[in-house]
Amino acid sequence: MSAAGGVLVARSHRFAWGSGTAPVLMAVLNTTPDSFSDGGVHSSCDAAIAHGKRCIQEGGGIVDVGGESTRPGAARVDIAEQIARTQPVIAALATLGPVSIDTTRAEVARAALAAGACIVNDVSAALDDPEIVDVACEAGAAIILMHRLASPDSDRWSTEHDSRRTYRDVVHEVRDWLGARVAAVLKAGMPQDRIAIDPGLGFGKDVQQNLALIARLQEFAELGVPVLVGASRKSFLGAITAEPDPAQRDAASVSAALVAASNGAAILRVHAVRDHAHALAAWSALRKKY
Repeated sequence: MSAAGGVLVARSHRFAWGSGTAPVLMAVLNTTPDSFSDGGVHSSCDAAIAHGKRCIQEGGGIVDVGGESTRPGAARVDIAEQIARTQPVIAALATLGPVSIDTTRAEVARAALAAGACIVNDVSAALDDPEIVDVACEAGAAIILMHRLASPDSDRWSTEHDSRRTYRDVVHEVRDWLGARVAAVLKAGMPQDRIAIDPGLGFGKDVQQNLALIARLQEFAELGVPVLVGASRKSFLGAITAEPDPAQRDAASVSAALVAASNGAAILRVHAVRDHAHALAAWSALRKKY
């Protein structure tokens, strides 16, 4: 697999990555009452659509719509409720720009793609519901495969000790696990240019392990697919800054995003789109100048 870069194909959309290309901002849009940072803020359809439009105006290249929280301890949401929360929002936003669906369920993905989504963002790496790969393939959509150590309902925050979080080398083990998932999805029929990976910051990693993944992100390049990084407002940044309120972690989030960008991230999943867009504009200008 080539690590030089390429294009991520998502239906009619194309996202260049690698070779010094600035990362795409993926705006978080939770239509949930219980997400760790903004639960309930955009749970009404009108509020979600308005926020999605604002994210696009502020520089979001993709809007990631989710109807089920993946925070540690979150309860599962049934398929019908996820569809009811996400499908009308996606239908309203997909005419304005690329939209992804954040789900691990094939039926939710199918409804989202019918509404106009072009990417399936699966935090289970297509293990919860393997049919999701076929659904994405048939629609010509891209799929994002994320590493996690445990499902959200049994996970813990990065700052909490958990004996399950044992890695000899977190970067090598996460990279190899994602490599195996990429191979499985390729075997299932998904073209390589429609696959992206996510090391899953915060999902079964402690503070230092999350930092190592960002610092050594370039080691994921050998998998030959673009890498998404979602550091925004997560608990490991709260631990570093002693900031208990996730909504007050945007400065730390921008800092982590810029390091990830410098280390090859192709997509940055963020809450504060304007702050990240401005920081990336300055980062890009400085890289070109110096």
